[in-house]
Amino acid sequence: MKERITALLAEIDGLLAASKDEVEALRIKYLSKKGAIPTLIDDFRNVPSDQKREMGMLINQLKQKAQDKIQLLKEQFENSTSSYSYIDLSRSAYPVKLGTRHPISLVKEEICDIFKRLGFSIAEGPEVEDDWHVFSSLNFAEDHPARDMQDTFFIQSNPDVVLRTHTSSVQTRVMENTQPPIRIICPGRVYRNEAISYRAHCFFHQVEALYVDKNVSFADLKQALLFFAKEMFGENTKIRLRPSYFPFTEPSAEMDISCNICGGKGCPFCKHTGWVEILGCGMVDPNVLENCGIDSKIYSGYALGMGIERITNLKYQVKDLRMFSENDVRFLDEFKSAY
Repeated sequence: MKERITALLAEIDGLLAASKDEVEALRIKYLSKKGAIPTLIDDFRNVPSDQKREMGMLINQLKQKAQDKIQLLKEQFENSTSSYSYIDLSRSAYPVKLGTRHPISLVKEEICDIFKRLGFSIAEGPEVEDDWHVFSSLNFAEDHPARDMQDTFFIQSNPDVVLRTHTSSVQTRVMENTQPPIRIICPGRVYRNEAISYRAHCFFHQVEALYVDKNVSFADLKQALLFFAKEMFGENTKIRLRPSYFPFTEPSAEMDISCNICGGKGCPFCKHTGWVEILGCGMVDPNVLENCGIDSKIYSGYALGMGIERITNLKYQVKDLRMFSENDVRFLDEFKSAY
């Protein structure tokens, strides 16, 4: 019997368990009514009288050790993190509805990703700006209509401080503090004092791009625009550049794309022209480069800018700009599959 007790002691010393179920199985094996230790106790009656005292003490030690070991293993799992411990028991039993990404955020990130593949990096700046960075450095004349109260939100206590009307102010800040080559995109919110309607709002979002380096030409701009249009709207998209005017670029152009609804054949969305305007662009005016401390005789560059709402309208056929800022959950739910 002593050999059996010694063997059981060695077994119990090495007991391990990977789950509560295994702990229970060990308890049954060693301590249940028909387990190894109760069976040993039943055989105690056959021990010679002169050995009963010694064997009795050894059996009691074995039983106590087995109970302690099983309890230790059980506590190990009771104190460990349960697979259900992440559940908040105070939470409502009703399923929580998942939110969706806003369509403006989706399109902004898609635009940025396209230009990142062309080597552009993201630059950001303040929404509350000064006159120099928003207008003067960008070649706006003192009597330019864009400075008028009808277009710009001025801070009443300081007429030199405005809410930026375009993210071009970020470009001027970068050019003032960085020597070429410069290749940046500037996404952000802008503000203009306009009547809110289905096609206009007092705040909206823009992405502008700037590339300044030696020997940058209009051909480089056209190639970047064509790449963007095909990546954004599909391989079959065509582009058209029309002469235009912006104070900060010369020459300037507006870019149209072939209507992605009718494929350029003509429909009510494109007013039966087959073309839809999406952005303005041009070569950076030498005066702007000089204003920002860049030698226009050595460096040239191009700039382009687009309204994210406009691109989102084209991509998802959203006909009312106000829907982007009304936070109607029914509208946002339509974009669950867009990411």
